[in-house]
Amino acid sequence: MTAIYERELDSQLNGLTGYVYGALMLLFAGIYVMVYNLSGSPDFTSVMYSMTFIYLIAIPLLTMRAIAEERHQKTDQLLYSLPLSMAKIVLGKYLALVTVMVMPILLMALYPLVLNALATAGSMSFKSAYGAIAGYILLGLALTAIGLFVSSLMESAALAAGACFILMLLIYFMGPLTEYIPETAGASLAALAVTAGLFGLILWRLTKNGPFAGVVTLALEGALGGCWLAWPDSFRGLFAKVAGQLAVFDKFDNFAYDIFDLRAAVYFLSVAAVFLFLTVQVMERRRWAQ
Repeated sequence: MTAIYERELDSQLNGLTGYVYGALMLLFAGIYVMVYNLSGSPDFTSVMYSMTFIYLIAIPLLTMRAIAEERHQKTDQLLYSLPLSMAKIVLGKYLALVTVMVMPILLMALYPLVLNALATAGSMSFKSAYGAIAGYILLGLALTAIGLFVSSLMESAALAAGACFILMLLIYFMGPLTEYIPETAGASLAALAVTAGLFGLILWRLTKNGPFAGVVTLALEGALGGCWLAWPDSFRGLFAKVAGQLAVFDKFDNFAYDIFDLRAAVYFLSVAAVFLFLTVQVMERRRWAQ
């Protein structure tokens, strides 16, 4: 696993990807620091809250080549021939990406100290500032795992970047979009049925087993229909509530308001674990298909 980690890290740092990612993060961090601190009153939590939007561009840029480029150049065959489990290979790549992801954030961790020293009004709340930085890193862990999973599904870095950006956009606006979903039971049933269908498509994409994916999808749709017949009133506003609870970016809000949300931290780590598991399954299927 160490060799995979070093190889991926070398690929990120000896190419443009890692440096462009770092420059992008530090550029926007500098802009937001200037905007929120022109008054002379140090405020770093607002900077980190605004920086969440930059992940929409930064994560696709960081993860697009991780596996998709290997497939494009046919070097993934070397990975499958290694005497390592797919879990170790995926984890090695993920840890390398996380290392690059964290590097500019560690530099940003110096900003509260500088802002406090330069402040002409008030003082910096280091607890809030570093709590927000911790939450930002945890959010990055979850999004990096999602980006790595998307890269494992694509056959070129460009496709991986485009697909990951669209997915990040949907995740970012998931919370606000739930406000426009009708709260009627019928609307929730329809939305959940569509979601079950999308899950079936993803399952087919992962397993390439049409009958299995079809049976699972039909079972989910049947379960939804049965629940609808038994408890129709429970569907009122259900989809909006579920989507709101799963909104990844919204979980960062408490960190930006001086609250270290342990449940959100566990959620971020759980999302990372789930998508790493899915990435391993994609890679395992390809290994045995060789």
